[in-house]
Amino acid sequence: MPVIGLTTYAEPAKFVVWDAEATVLHRVYSECVVAAGGIPVLLPPVTAAYDELVARVDGLVLTGGADVDPGRYGQEPHPSTASRPERDVFEAGLFAAARAAGKPVLGVCRGMQVINVALGGTLAQHLPESLGSTAHQPARATFGTTSVALTPGSRAAAIFGTETKARCYHHQAVDRLGVGLVASGRAADGTIEAAELSGGFVLGVQWHPEQDTDDVRLFAALVNAAREGR
Repeated sequence: MPVIGLTTYAEPAKFVVWDAEATVLHRVYSECVVAAGGIPVLLPPVTAAYDELVARVDGLVLTGGADVDPGRYGQEPHPSTASRPERDVFEAGLFAAARAAGKPVLGVCRGMQVINVALGGTLAQHLPESLGSTAHQPARATFGTTSVALTPGSRAAAIFGTETKARCYHHQAVDRLGVGLVASGRAADGTIEAAELSGGFVLGVQWHPEQDTDDVRLFAALVNAAREGR
């Protein structure tokens, strides 16, 4: 079974009798990998051994989370931007190592933004301001539902068809695409909801597929690509 690395948060957390710094991730990510036929392994942002980590997994998921530091794409932070620079460094290093090794990569929400910035792209820092709408993040800790039109012939369309319903929770999105990235999915308001590189498997989605554990098509596509890569 392919081993799939999942990047994690480094955050204060409460569990059992402890209130401490922890490396954590929503359990549904692991459940989706298992349901798709893979073995999930959590990757904490506490090391720079990127090549060694990538060598031990067959595929990589850059998971959701806080905003990417705008300094990484040459901008000052918007007042709403909340970043985790330590995680930015870790995930950018993992992504570079995975590309060099030819390992398949899936970016989820923040993960797609990490991929875009790593390839020289930029982000729109606050969609409610630029779009005049909170459709992509209706309320704190509340997922919205967005219809995404997918480009025929794209990897995303091969997985979902030409349209899919997506669970969204993001106030940022891709602005200028990074080098080689192609937008393969958009919401009705034009927001880029999927982007991919040609050749190999590098695919980012702005939505949260892990929130629907009954539909693991995206994770299955990653696991299958990882299996073929072995």
